[in-house]
Amino acid sequence: MSITLKPRPLTAAAFAPFGDVIAAGEDFMPINFGRTERHHDLAKIDTAEQNGHTGISIFRSQTLDLPATVKVMERHPLSSQAFISMQRQPFLVLVAPPTETAQPSVTQLQLFSVGADQGVNFKRGVWHHYSFSLHQPCDFICIDRCGGQGKNCDEYYFTEEVIITLA
Repeated sequence: MSITLKPRPLTAAAFAPFGDVIAAGEDFMPINFGRTERHHDLAKIDTAEQNGHTGISIFRSQTLDLPATVKVMERHPLSSQAFISMQRQPFLVLVAPPTETAQPSVTQLQLFSVGADQGVNFKRGVWHHYSFSLHQPCDFICIDRCGGQGKNCDEYYFTEEVIITLA
């Protein structure tokens, strides 16, 4: 079985089953004497399971040559995981809904194009691939669970061929 995926635009409604879109919108609170817009509470960071704590890391991703074959996906059963491009570069995210089994549903894979002014927060248990940088190596701020007990990363290696292309 071979599956080819093309990215679709990232919207809050389309991404809701997988997590939160992190982006400034029309709804904000003016702060700092009106000189700053606070776009408040954009993602639900979920890290406290089994004594974990919220940490901030930087992930450096290399560019993706397209078309690309996806070999592996992962999920974090104990926490959410957020990614924001430090260079404000667009990137791709490949996701599948949480499953009761130790593998994602290949028929439910979705590929999203994340805009330069957006980030994502994957809900606990959502299957995802690492972020695909499109134009240059990219540093991502990652906000996720650090420390604590329990295994928080499951990986699945595909037996099917999953190919990513751009439209």
